[in-house]
This record gives sequence, structure tokens and C-alpha cells, in this order.
Amino acid sequence: MRLLSSSRPANTAARDRARRARVAGILALRLVGLVVVGASLSGCAGMFDTDKEEKIYPDVPAEQRYNEGLTLMEKQDYAEAMRRFEDVDRQHPYSELARKSILMIAYINYSLGNYDECIAASRRYLALHPGSADAAYAQFLMASSYYDQIPDISRDQTRTQRAIDALEDVVRKYPDSEYAVSAKKKLEIARDQIAGKEMMVGRYYLEQRNYAGAINRFKVVVTRYQTTRHVEEALYRLTEAYMALGVISEAQTSAAVLGYNFPESSWYKDAYKLVQSRGVDPKLNEKSWIAKAFKGIGLG
Repeated sequence: MRLLSSSRPANTAARDRARRARVAGILALRLVGLVVVGASLSGCAGMFDTDKEEKIYPDVPAEQRYNEGLTLMEKQDYAEAMRRFEDVDRQHPYSELARKSILMIAYINYSLGNYDECIAASRRYLALHPGSADAAYAQFLMASSYYDQIPDISRDQTRTQRAIDALEDVVRKYPDSEYAVSAKKKLEIARDQIAGKEMMVGRYYLEQRNYAGAINRFKVVVTRYQTTRHVEEALYRLTEAYMALGVISEAQTSAAVLGYNFPESSWYKDAYKLVQSRGVDPKLNEKSWIAKAFKGIGLG
């Protein structure tokens, strides 16, 4: 019993020493961890040190930047000029010069043939400053960008139609502006282009003996583009198509409208001969869509 009782304190002391060693090891590891974290935090503190001097670049005055842009434009350095105007727009967005800078950006892009960029800048200008004195010019720049992209008559005329819509906005919204006269001239050419496209397709249908398809194309010219140079031929082609279908009354009407409005036209002479080949003369049917299309223009 004594041996057993005398050996217990020795085992307890050994266990205490082992436990103290483990605790000391754990504390040592924690201390190392704290040192590492402390070093990391001290490095981060350097990144966010508010006492550290920060280099700040002050904004250049809007007037200085804008005038630099104008000077560069005079030197025809359009790329650098545009950067100056972009700086004004970005750094001084609510200033009067920012408004003018957007317009200058649109103009430079138009001059460089960057039509989509010009359209975007012009549209932004109109959205921000619809009532300004230069709104008419912004609208004209946008319309001209579409106009200058009018494709060959054999291709899709979507951009031509967009040009027409934008040019009509210039004439309708700003009739007294200096741009309205130029817009009207461009509008005539753009409409003539659309009419020419319709005539080309209509002639193709006529050659294929697709008379209904041909009539629909010529009808577009007669109803929408009466002031273009294609309307005379369109009326003759209608006479031709209706004669081929045996719809003599409509053929007589188209020939009569053609003769009434363009009596000296070679197209009328051909139309007259064509209806007479069936033993009839040009004769107006006032109920015909053709006669109604010309109400207030040459008939009625």
C-alpha cells in the first residue's frame, strides 16, 4: 500500500510538467501568430495611412480646355481637339461649355466620317438640351449623318428612311432655322432614292408578270412620293400593269391622271397609245384610288 501511495505523487508531478509544457507550446504558437498578424496589419496600415501625402491633380478650368479644343480644331488636329471637349464634358458636366462641347464632339465626328458617333452625340445633346438655340443644328447633324450614309439604290434603304425621318424633324421642329432650307433639299433627294428603289422592284415584278406585286410598288411611289421624278413612270407602269390584268378602268384612270399632270411627258404619250390599243381613251374614274391619291395636287 505504501508503494502504491508513494508512487501516485510522482505520476501526478510528471503529468503536471507535461501539461505545463503543452501550454507553453500553445502560447508560443499564439505569440508567433500575433507577430505575423501584427506585421500584416502594419503593412496594411501603410496603405491606408491618412498622414501619407497623396498627389491630387486639380481639374483644368473649363474655359481653358474648351479654348484649347478650338485652337486644335483650327490646326485640324481633330483627335486632340475632341479629347479636350470630352474633358470639359466629363469634368464640368453642368457648365455651359459642357453643352457646347457635346455639340463640338458631334461636329468633329461628322467631319471625320464617324457617323454613328455623331448620331450618338447629337441624340445625347437633344436629350439634355432640347430647347437650346443649337438644338436645330444638333438635329441637322444627326440627319446629315444618316443622309451621308444613303446606300446605292440596289441595296437596303433603311438608312435612307432614317435620313428622311431625321430631315423631316428638322423641317417640322425648326422651320425658321437656317438648316431647314438645306434639310428640304436633302429630303427631296432622299425621297427620290426611296422612290427609285420602289420603281426598281416594281419593274422586276412587271417583268416576272407578277402584276399585283408590281402595282403595290408603283402605288407606293404614287401615294407617298408624288413630288419625285419617278411619279410619271409610275403612272405609266400602273397603266401597263392594269392593262395586262384586264382592269381597263384603272388603266384609263392612271393614263388620265398622267396626262392631266404631265401632258408633255413621253410617258403619257406611251400610256395614251397603250389604252387606245384596246379601243379606249384615257378616262378618269373619280372613285379610283389613283384619282383620290392626286386630290389637291392635280385633280379634283
